[in-house]
Amino acid sequence: DQLQPDVYGEVMDALHQAPVGGIEQSAAAWALQRQLMEHLEQIWDQPDCGIWEVRGPPQHFTHSKIMAWVAFDRGIKDAEAYGFRCPLDHWRELRAKIHAQICERGYDAQRNCFVQAYESRFLDASLLQIPELGFLPPDDPRVLGTIRAIEQRLLRDDFVLRYHTHETDDGLPPGEGAFLACSFWLANAYAMTGRHAEAERVFEGLVALSND
Repeated sequence: DQLQPDVYGEVMDALHQAPVGGIEQSAAAWALQRQLMEHLEQIWDQPDCGIWEVRGPPQHFTHSKIMAWVAFDRGIKDAEAYGFRCPLDHWRELRAKIHAQICERGYDAQRNCFVQAYESRFLDASLLQIPELGFLPPDDPRVLGTIRAIEQRLLRDDFVLRYHTHETDDGLPPGEGAFLACSFWLANAYAMTGRHAEAERVFEGLVALSND
């Protein structure tokens, strides 16, 4: 019963990246993409349960909106690259609308960082993916501010918490360890913003944790 619009962005991005790995684009795949986009257009502006599948009340999670933007962005790029038919101008308008809404409602100007949900003051490690997803360039001050804020609030000895469980109503008991995926996102963010020594330190530290 949970709504997770971020998944549509993941699927569209995977299909967009597929040709890089030698998988040819096809009309059948595009037909599926069109259907996904038509459905996403109807739900992207609804509150949802987010990437972490929170059991608390649905919210307008910033990461979810970013992934909706990703879905339309990749659909537009595929249509432009391969000549697929779609309401291209309409999708461009939607992409611009979603981007503007996120920058207005998912961003805390006072602290210069993106936040977990619209009009929230809480942080979320999923926002470390902003530069990798292409939503904003790595040198954008809002990206750099978000990385700094997450370092200050969610970083524990190079391990990144998803969010503070005492702040987010996720329906679970408070307190948890770090998610390794979030720490890898930090390494990526460091690398993309020119902090290469720190990126290597975090990455190598995480790889050293692997078992047999």
